[in-house]
Amino acid sequence: MSFTAPFENTYAALPPGFYTRLNPTPVKAPQLFAYNADLAELLRLPEAPEADLAAIFSGQTVPDGAAPLAQLYAGHQFGSFNPQLGDGRAILLGETVGRDGIRRDIQLKGSGPTPYSRMGDGRAWLGPVLREYVVSEAMHALGIPTTRALAAVLTGEDVYRETALPGAVLTRVAQSHLRVGTFQVFAHRGQKAELRQLTDYAIARHYPDADGPMGLLRAVCARQADLIAAWMSVGFIHGVMNTDNCTISGETIDYGPCAFIDDYHADTVFSSIDQMGRYAYSNQPRIIVWNMAQFATSLLQQLDDPAKAVDEATQIVHAMPAQIEAAWLRRFGAKLGLSDPQPDDTPLIEDLLTLMQAQGADFTNTFDALARGDARDQFVDRDAFDTWAARWHARRDSEDNPQTTMRSASPRIIPRNHRIEEMIQAAVAGDTTPFTRLMQALADPFQTGDTDLMRPPTTAQRVPATFCGT
Repeated sequence: MSFTAPFENTYAALPPGFYTRLNPTPVKAPQLFAYNADLAELLRLPEAPEADLAAIFSGQTVPDGAAPLAQLYAGHQFGSFNPQLGDGRAILLGETVGRDGIRRDIQLKGSGPTPYSRMGDGRAWLGPVLREYVVSEAMHALGIPTTRALAAVLTGEDVYRETALPGAVLTRVAQSHLRVGTFQVFAHRGQKAELRQLTDYAIARHYPDADGPMGLLRAVCARQADLIAAWMSVGFIHGVMNTDNCTISGETIDYGPCAFIDDYHADTVFSSIDQMGRYAYSNQPRIIVWNMAQFATSLLQQLDDPAKAVDEATQIVHAMPAQIEAAWLRRFGAKLGLSDPQPDDTPLIEDLLTLMQAQGADFTNTFDALARGDARDQFVDRDAFDTWAARWHARRDSEDNPQTTMRSASPRIIPRNHRIEEMIQAAVAGDTTPFTRLMQALADPFQTGDTDLMRPPTTAQRVPATFCGT
């Protein structure tokens, strides 16, 4: 096989204490299910026969120039600290610098056990692989920073959870896999030298203008504030915002029990393991501030006199709620056609959301209908909507081109939970048509004409809970 990728492995050049070197575990009969040729071209990967791609992106064959490793990290999971996690079912093959000049990791998920597997089998089944493939690419099309999906490969082996399920491997692409938890593991161990080296590496890779640890903290907080506002604006619920699922790059990562809201309710929870609603839709702005506080605490541990920087770190983290509110206002203001929304516009937005929640209006379809002039039909109590709309029209009339602003801010289609479940069930049965159709529609979320994919679920179609893919 000849597959020469332009790997440049800077993370593998860090000391061995940052990772464990090992190859993926070979699989029985790899078969390519999906391949993102446009992304491959961006990454400057060579063309190859399907059989070769299946071998490489299942871990059957390690391509020339790769430096496979499993990364070490820790993390707070639902508020409880685990001092060592790490890639329990993932292998970082290496990095490439794309045609756009951006460095990205290429990682296999479901590639077999590692020293961090904690008694797990290191594998993934087809359902969560396809969920992450579809949702991450949908988020990219929505313009929201995210990891991306390069390939999905069937392994020809069963994975055993509650029952036997078809195994698969996802190839994930990210600007890096550095997490808050990557810093936490060295801070917890008191390894100042490693923490300083990691900080320098993160600054050089992601924020070259940042001035030291506090500059890095400031940059990451700003990036995460924008990310959370972007999630909220499309009704996205991550579902498991642990610190090990919080990237330094500001990309959305780890699409486990994630979902998009159908009928709007601020406290919506989909994750089957989130029994207390810690990661509910409305809690996401608060949780990201909590996560950044843990990041700040870790960064401070590398300083010889951390007490001197505590006030600065506190100010940076305490500034986040206002950053999130400002980003939220920009996003939701645009959804109402306001090109320069002001704080005085916040009640107008909040009153609409309150009305939507009281009447069970669909989140995505309501904002799409506002952009197209027929939102009244989304509400049972149309008089109540008319009262709100009179205020909105009075505010919007001063805008030059509100419809264009609204249509660029409000997608027509999102990867609805029931459509993902239908797609997974079909794929398990050997039918790839729903996957292909869903991917095609989600590639252009602001202009789609697939009206049936836009409809919210019926009562019988509702999927009330989503599950972690481990």
